[in-house]
This record gives sequence, structure tokens and C-alpha cells, in this order.
Amino acid sequence: MKLIKLLLVVSMAASTAVTTGCAYFGLGSRPLSELTEKYTDESSKFTALDGLVMHYTDQGFGDEPVLLLHGEHSSLHVWDAWVDRLATDFRVIRLDLPGHGLTGADPKTDTYDVEYMMGKVEAFMDKLGLDSVSLVGASYGGFITWNFAKDYPERVDSMILVDSTGFDQDVHPVLGYNTIPVLAGLNSWTLRRGKVRDRIESMYSDDEKVTDEIVRRNQDMMLRKGNRSAFIDVARTMEKQLEEGENDSDRIKYIETPSLVMWGEDDQWTPERVMKQFKTHLPNMTFVSYEVVGHLPMEELPRQSARDAHHYLLYGELPQLPGNEEQGWIVPGNPRKGW
Repeated sequence: MKLIKLLLVVSMAASTAVTTGCAYFGLGSRPLSELTEKYTDESSKFTALDGLVMHYTDQGFGDEPVLLLHGEHSSLHVWDAWVDRLATDFRVIRLDLPGHGLTGADPKTDTYDVEYMMGKVEAFMDKLGLDSVSLVGASYGGFITWNFAKDYPERVDSMILVDSTGFDQDVHPVLGYNTIPVLAGLNSWTLRRGKVRDRIESMYSDDEKVTDEIVRRNQDMMLRKGNRSAFIDVARTMEKQLEEGENDSDRIKYIETPSLVMWGEDDQWTPERVMKQFKTHLPNMTFVSYEVVGHLPMEELPRQSARDAHHYLLYGELPQLPGNEEQGWIVPGNPRKGW
């Protein structure tokens, strides 16, 4: 398996080198002051948790808090469109997880496994005086979310999982690239913009929606000092938890938290099989899938996914489509009907 993965990622790297030619290279690190100037606004805040200064935003006009957790190789900015919608009725809080975004690496840890991440989420909630929240997580953020609901059910009023990981699966080759020592070392030294674009395009169904702004932001965040090394640790942790079965997925059936599970049907990172398992094993859940959408519905289909999340958080159900049409896999004529 490791040999196959190595051959795949080497092939991908060679292909990219030929097609991108003189692409932009990310060398060294971006100063935090430069990134803060570019990627914060009046809603941005920083708080120290056991020596780690975490970046977050706190917005909205409602009293009920919603906490948004991004996925691996990402930052809180992935939720921009959702914040605009949710802030009309909720207090919307999102944070850059350790090893990501403007929070950066934690010098006191050599692992970013789910136990470590849950500890930081719990400490963050305590620091802000949040007894309970509606918790939303995408990809690895979804993995943190359902584990947190499992371990701290009294602190999660409801949850939304967006293309979440959870059950046994192979990690995507782009992620696997960071688990192979030589290639991971190369990644920690240089981060070409072309490689960043390739990774994001692998998460989208429609490459045309991957803008230069999204690519630059992702590259800049990864060039925050310590983030590239931290991401290698994150990738290796995810591989261990997903490919080697250390994920507690057998406990999902005990989570009674009201849940909305979202999935892009063209997702190359979280396969159909994983979504089927969520539908089978997660008790109190509602499911919606989106055609011609990849791993990041909140960016690729921002208006509809934000509308669905907003309606679910308000009413505990999805909004009705025109003509009383069903959503997702059970649309008449959809080959997935009956799942």
C-alpha cells in the first residue's frame, strides 16, 4: 500500500512539474504581522490557551452560539459565506485550529490527533464561557465535531458534519504525500502555488470555481511559520486514525445529538461508502447531498449549503425545495435512490 501511494504521489508531482513550468514557489515563511494585516478584520480576536495564541472571529446578532471548525490544510476563512448567512440569527464563532491559519503550530505538542484537538476546543469554549454550542465541522473538523459530541454530549446542542471523515478509509493521495518522509520534507521546505492549486482543485468538482484569491490565501496560511511541519503531523495522524482504524467509529451509533450530515457527491476525499455508514449508524440525523459538488460545499456551493445549515439550526430540518422536491440521494431518478 505504501509503495503504491509513493508511486502515485511521485507521478502526480512529476506531472505537475511538467504542466506548471515556472510556477510560483513558496519559500521560507510569511511574517505573522503580514498575514494578520491581510487576513483579519474587526471581528478577529486572539486568545491564549496554555501558551498557544489562537485566532478566532466572533460575529452575529443572536444569543445562541454556533462554533465552526474547518478541516485539514485550511483556515477559518473557508466559512466566510456561511457566516454572512448564520450571523443574522446566531452568534457565530470560528477559529483557526492549532497548526492552521493564524493560530499556527503548538510548540508543546508533536501530535494533532483528535484527543489533542478536542482538548483545545473544550478549553476554547471554557475561555469564552460557552456552556454548549451548535458545533459544525468540515472534513477533519467534522471528525473532531462528532468525537466531541460523543465525549461531551451535554456541550453540543446540535451538530453539522460537512463531508466529514469518521470511518475507515484510505487518505487522499494529496494528503498521503505528507506522510512519506522524503516528500514531506520537501513540502516543509517549499510550497509551490501550483501544488496548492492542485490540492484545492482535488477538493472541488468544478475547477473554474478555484479562484486565484482562494489559492493565494491557502498558500499564505500554509507559509505561516510552523504550519507546514504541523500539517505533516496532522496528515500522519489522520492516516493512522483513518487507515489503521483508530477512529472510534464503532461509537457513532451512541451519539444522540441532532445532526445534519452534508456531502458533495463528487467528493474525492470522503467517499460514498463513508456517507452510507453515517446514514446507517448515526441515529438522530438528517442527510443532504449536492450534485456536482466536491469536498467543500461551503465554498463551492456557498449560498445553498449556507441556507440549508441556517434552516436546520433554526428549525431542526432542511428547507423545502420548490415543488416539494426531495433533496440529495432520494431525488426521483437519482441512481442512489433508496439509500
